[in-house]
Amino acid sequence: MNDPSEQAHDALDPGLRAIVSERRQLIGLAYRLVGSLSEAEDVVQETYTRWYALSPAQREAIDSPGAWLTTVAGRICLDLLGSARARRERYVGEWLPEPLPGQVAWTTGRPPATDPADRVTLDESINMAFLVVLESLTPAERVAFVLHDVFRYPFAEVAEIVGRSPAACRQLASSARRRIHAARVSPTPIARQADLIKEFKKAWDAKDIGALIGLLDPDVQAVGDGGGIVSAVLHPLEGRDQVASYLLDLANKTSGHELLERTVNGRPGLVLRQAGQTVAVLAFHIAEDHIQRIWGVRNPEKLRPWTETA
Repeated sequence: MNDPSEQAHDALDPGLRAIVSERRQLIGLAYRLVGSLSEAEDVVQETYTRWYALSPAQREAIDSPGAWLTTVAGRICLDLLGSARARRERYVGEWLPEPLPGQVAWTTGRPPATDPADRVTLDESINMAFLVVLESLTPAERVAFVLHDVFRYPFAEVAEIVGRSPAACRQLASSARRRIHAARVSPTPIARQADLIKEFKKAWDAKDIGALIGLLDPDVQAVGDGGGIVSAVLHPLEGRDQVASYLLDLANKTSGHELLERTVNGRPGLVLRQAGQTVAVLAFHIAEDHIQRIWGVRNPEKLRPWTETA
């Protein structure tokens, strides 16, 4: 039996159903552009507000409502990214993308593109390592790259969103691609990643600093995000001795908490819970059989989806 939301969707007239069906795609696009699910939802809400602000005649004149919605959402994201830079300069400590629970992979109906051959996949484009690299791009680079390389929009359409020529958008995406590919490494198979996270959890529970050190890359980096709301390291920790010592101290301070294995942004991760509430989400980057990056999100404003779905 269909749930009420599916029944309500099916009851819509075809034109309205086509508009509503774009919501999932738009949220997926906006999340990759701004790195925040809550802000992505705000972007989509504003996009639909602008659609319904049009007169019936104006909406009827739009050949492709989906393309119109994407264009508007992309422009809102571009503006939001510009203002976000100033906000993040005032952010207390390190800013990390909002972690996603479970298996989240928004799809696109666009046909596979043939260039470049190493085009980023949708699954890869939501992992924390990828989103962190996106943060280093300019707003225009990020929008051009995500629209073209991830969502496969042609540069003619990207140009309408970014407000530059197709040639300029091609250069923006190319510049972003070079920086992203320079930061990418050969991925460790998901099954092996899961095994290493299990070993990490076991070492954490046992408060075994030797085991923790053995799992960490010599140049491991750990980044925390408390947003000034809860305590977190204000600057990245580097080196396995420093990171392992911090993890052991954290394990001692959180005795009695639950540490659970969960999927975080499509990769094996961990969730720390206290009294039924999620208090931290840990995402990892694993390569060469060692943990190279740990991202710990503690800002409660970024953990809303985890508390609601746990």
